[in-house]
Amino acid sequence: METKNIMIVGVGGQGTLLTSRILGGIMTEAGFDVKLSEVHGMAQRGGSVVTFVRYGDRVAEPIVEEGQADVLIAFERLEALRYAHFLKEDGVIVVNDARIDPMPVVSGAAVYPEGILEKLAEKHRIYAVDAMGEAKKLGNPRVFNNVVLGLAARHMDFPKEAWLSTIAKKVPPKTVEINQKAFLLGYENE
Repeated sequence: METKNIMIVGVGGQGTLLTSRILGGIMTEAGFDVKLSEVHGMAQRGGSVVTFVRYGDRVAEPIVEEGQADVLIAFERLEALRYAHFLKEDGVIVVNDARIDPMPVVSGAAVYPEGILEKLAEKHRIYAVDAMGEAKKLGNPRVFNNVVLGLAARHMDFPKEAWLSTIAKKVPPKTVEINQKAFLLGYENE
């Protein structure tokens, strides 16, 4: 199998690392060679966090080059825009339709761009979900990342049951049920 490339982008505290571990787990269990690379940019202060996940028969290195990502999972709109150039021509962006102002916007030194999803849709296949809204309906906004992952899973090669099994192994035991429910909300999102 040709190597597949997935990027997860967000800001500190959004669960990008847990999401990469779930992805790595499902891919390893399916028998693929998997490489993960995590890049933290002031993650504790709301800065960008980027995780690369590569899988295939044999993966040489963990870094995804520009123009090579099959799937870009973005936990925030501006992060999707910031990293869209990593996507392949036929790649897919799965984005949490949420706005988190970075420090330059908060301080007044920059303006948050308008029409991000529309701009991305001009060049890319994009699937957006109000993951935070869906997670709040479940009673736990912290599981929003699994709503986004559920939607992204529809664009990957693994069955729903394998995802649910891997989630059960990677999240804290007390949170398995709610994380699986969040995943299913995204997975079944039309």
